[in-house]
Amino acid sequence: MSNIAGKAYAMNVVTPAKWYWVWVNKLFFWFVQLPGGAAYLKGLLTLSLIHYARWAIVSPKEFPHLDESQPKEKLKYSYMFFFSNFNGSWDQYVDSFHAAIPQGLDLFWFKNVKYPKSVPLQPFHAYITYNQIWTSHYYSAYPLATSNDIKSARHLTRELRAFSESSARADPLEFHEAYQRLLRDVQQDISIMERTPIVSLSAQAVEQRLDQADAERADQ
Repeated sequence: MSNIAGKAYAMNVVTPAKWYWVWVNKLFFWFVQLPGGAAYLKGLLTLSLIHYARWAIVSPKEFPHLDESQPKEKLKYSYMFFFSNFNGSWDQYVDSFHAAIPQGLDLFWFKNVKYPKSVPLQPFHAYITYNQIWTSHYYSAYPLATSNDIKSARHLTRELRAFSESSARADPLEFHEAYQRLLRDVQQDISIMERTPIVSLSAQAVEQRLDQADAERADQ
């Protein structure tokens, strides 16, 4: 699928909302940015698989009109756009969202057309599936890296630079002891970036097509 790049998956969900409920949704967006409302999204901090998640509401008048020859849409609803990139499979992500912030999801999709609530899970699965727009093209600069891999790499880089400066004039014994301490401190950040185990048949099919394309280019 074009919305998979290595370990990363791109999700786009577009849901209609009646104009007289849109202001309520925007009020909720403002509310969760306040200290008292942030608790509704606190569970997101525990989901290290997420690269980012963004909700945006576009009214019928705000849709772009790129050329005079483009017919103007006559839209009945405003639309909420949800964009996210994450590591893992579709099911893992939706299930994690459902478990981590069920109340937050019900706030953000409040009164969107036919939104079934985040609990129970199966109707929520069906709602996201029905409204998901498949990504035409998805590029990831580091397809074999997860979000945790990137965080570990940044931490390891800082520690190595600090070690290089602090040990520049150390004698061999001091250097050895400092190096051993460094290895103990950063061992959780040292890993090999490689392909993950198969999480779905569709993801496996994508990997096979990529491998075949690489082999064909190598033969040329």
